[in-house]
Amino acid sequence: MVDDTMRARPRAPSGVLLAAFLLGLALAQPGPAAAQGDSAVRVAVLKFGTVSWELDVMQAHGLATREGVEPRVVALASPNATSVALQGGAVDLIVTDWIWVSRQRAQGRLYTFVPYSLTVGGIMVRPDGPIQKLADLRGRRLGVAGGPVDKSWLLLRAYGRRVLGEDLAKVVEPSFGGPPLLNELMLRGDLPAVLNYWQYGAQLKAAGMRELIGIPEVLRGLGVPEAVPLLGWVFEERWAAQNRKALTAFLRAAYAAKRVLLTSDAEWERIRSLTGAADTPGLHALRDAFREGVPRRFGSAEVEAAGRVFDVLAREGGEELVGTSRSLTPGTFWDGFPIGP
Repeated sequence: MVDDTMRARPRAPSGVLLAAFLLGLALAQPGPAAAQGDSAVRVAVLKFGTVSWELDVMQAHGLATREGVEPRVVALASPNATSVALQGGAVDLIVTDWIWVSRQRAQGRLYTFVPYSLTVGGIMVRPDGPIQKLADLRGRRLGVAGGPVDKSWLLLRAYGRRVLGEDLAKVVEPSFGGPPLLNELMLRGDLPAVLNYWQYGAQLKAAGMRELIGIPEVLRGLGVPEAVPLLGWVFEERWAAQNRKALTAFLRAAYAAKRVLLTSDAEWERIRSLTGAADTPGLHALRDAFREGVPRRFGSAEVEAAGRVFDVLAREGGEELVGTSRSLTPGTFWDGFPIGP
């Protein structure tokens, strides 16, 4: 789905994986994974990702200290690097999507997932342009962040079949590219519409663009009305069993940081430089989108909804996206940290 930590993960050359893994080892705290009773939790983050915002809030307000846990931050350059670091044992926790977790579990690598964010992107268009509905995209270029198996793009294609009776890939001219470039092209008027990660969609909204359709509306149109958490904290199941106290303490601190960002506008001013917002409207757009994406509950209904989303993605993206599994792998979602009333 649309987020800078959720890009499709193509198979990287072995040299790239080795370099990413060595980088993770170099940046991580030395020594084996935390043993039971150890308060340290090693967390991989993207330098400019939203996880860094929450960890900064956690530190500034002493939230982790209050819970008796010590986050050790490992900054890495890409989503692939974080997943490689987790698989290599260089870190204990990353944020990624549950499609990756399900695929790993199907192959015998028992990672599991706790919800982090519901926030997703959507199609942004010019407010004064001719595109007023999905059918108006016909024959036009659509910028798509990521690549052909980007999850939001696949969901949009499925939605197009349902509402237009056609595969959107044949209706529009998809132009795949990096999020900053797509925003620049749209603001220059070179692209009439873009499907971008939510942070970049917020930037476009602050610049006066409007959302044509969001992924939540797409999901409702595909028969999934529940809010499905798209990103989550991911960790090894065995490590969680050995370090349950430290893990749950960290997750409590992480959700306490979310509560600060939900309720304090002043806190957003404090972390302004971390967000990369160019101006106050941009900061407020990021703030509002972030707040909409904070998970309020997660239970059996949401797990079932995730299974339906998986089915759509498996049909659209095939083995390149989901691997050999044709259904959501049991255990993908960890039940050790309750969210909601």
